[in-house]
Amino acid sequence: NVNGRTESLKDFQGQVLLVNNWATWCPPCKAEMPTLEKYYETYAAQGFNIIAIESGEGKDEVVQFVNSFKLQFSVWLDPDGASLNAFKNGNLPNSYVIDRTGTVRYAWTGEVSFAMLEKFVTPLIKESN
Repeated sequence: NVNGRTESLKDFQGQVLLVNNWATWCPPCKAEMPTLEKYYETYAAQGFNIIAIESGEGKDEVVQFVNSFKLQFSVWLDPDGASLNAFKNGNLPNSYVIDRTGTVRYAWTGEVSFAMLEKFVTPLIKESN
């Protein structure tokens, strides 16, 4: 991650997780970051987390972006695009919602809104909380 620690999806077992592939240069990615941060701040204490996987930029650029948006959730570096290849989706941003059992429940391509997150993700958070 941007803090130099190795993390894995297994580290987040039992949580509702939003995995977001994005890039610093991507306008809709930039546009959704404040929404993701606000949603994270609202629901983190209830077992929700975000892993934002930056596609292609170096650590310095990503850290600068994270600091400028004051992001508190996990941001991973993916300089070779392995995550985009794993999800077989090169369109940015793209997001995947994983429930507490590890099942992918939703997949979205494009900017997510707070209303979308409230409609689809909040019930998953409250389901087992």
